[in-house]
Amino acid sequence: MKKALITGIAGQDGSYLAELLLEKGYEVFGMVRGADSASCDNLKRIRGRIEIIPGNLLELEDLKRIVGQCRPSEIYNLAARASSKTLITDPVVTAEVNGLAVARLLEAVRLVDPGIRVCQASSSEIYGRSTESPQNELTPFRPRNPYGVAKLFAQGMVASYREHYGIFACSSILFNHESPRRGREFVTRKISLAAARIKAGLAEALELGDLEARRDWGYAPDYVRGMWMMLQAAAPDDYVLATGESHSVREFCEVAFGRLGLDYRRYVLSRPEAARLPDSVPLVGDAGKAARQLSWRPTLGFEEIVRTMVDADSASVSGGSSS
Repeated sequence: MKKALITGIAGQDGSYLAELLLEKGYEVFGMVRGADSASCDNLKRIRGRIEIIPGNLLELEDLKRIVGQCRPSEIYNLAARASSKTLITDPVVTAEVNGLAVARLLEAVRLVDPGIRVCQASSSEIYGRSTESPQNELTPFRPRNPYGVAKLFAQGMVASYREHYGIFACSSILFNHESPRRGREFVTRKISLAAARIKAGLAEALELGDLEARRDWGYAPDYVRGMWMMLQAAAPDDYVLATGESHSVREFCEVAFGRLGLDYRRYVLSRPEAARLPDSVPLVGDAGKAARQLSWRPTLGFEEIVRTMVDADSASVSGGSSS
C-alpha cells in the first residue's frame, strides 16, 4: 500500500486530494497546523479513514519527525497562506510559510528518505506582470506580490533539490481553481454564496472590486488529479495546470445569479477602489505540456463549475449539505 502525506489537508485541494488517494488505495496522512483543523467540514466524509498529524512547517526538526514517522512514498505540499489581506500586511510570514517552509520540507526529505516523491503546489501568481499570454512553463516569471515571490522561491528550491540531490520533486503551477469547498474569502465563493443568500432573502447585495478582472478558472478536483499524475510519471518535472480560457468576474456573477433566476446587475455593486492592480496581459495558462506528457485535461467547463458552486451553496443555505 502506498502512503501519502498531505500538508494543508483540511483545505479545498487537500481534501479533494485525500479522497482521490483513498480511492486509489493509499494510506493517507494529513499534516495540519493544529488539532482543531482536523475537524474541518471538508474532511467530514473521510475523517475516520485518514490520520491527522499536527505539525509546524516552520520547524525542520518537526518536519523530519513527521516524515520519519509516516514514511510516505509521496508528499504533497498544499499548505500556504493565500488570504490577500495578510499577504500584503505580513509579507515576512508569507515568505516563511510559502517559501522557506518548502525548503525545510525538501531538506527533511533529503535527510530522512530521498526516495520520497514530492509535489509542490505552485501558482500562476509567479507570472505576475507577464508580458506574454498564455503562460507556460517557459514563460518568464515576474511576480508582483509577496505570495508570488514566495511561491517562485519555493519552485526554485524544488528545481534545485531535483538537480543537485536527485529528489523526485515537481512543481504544479496551478492557475485559479474553484469548487464548493473554496474558502469564503475568495471572490468566486463570495459570489456563489451571496447569490444563494440573496435568493433565500438572507442578503440584499454584494460588493466587489473590478468586475472586469479576468482569470483562468478550473475545477479543483481536476487539478489535484493532475498533481497525482505528476508523481506517477517516469521523471520529475514542472507542469502548468490550467484551462486555457479567460473569464471575467462579471461573467462569473452573470452565470451564478442566473443559475437562480436572478439578474446580477440588480444586486452586485462594484467598488473600483477595492480592486487589485490590473494585469499587464491576461493570466491564462497553457497546459499543453501536461496534456502531452501526462494525458491530463480538465473535465469541467467554466459554467459547470459556477453552477456546481451555486447549487452547493444554495443547498447549504436552505439547510442541506454542500459538496
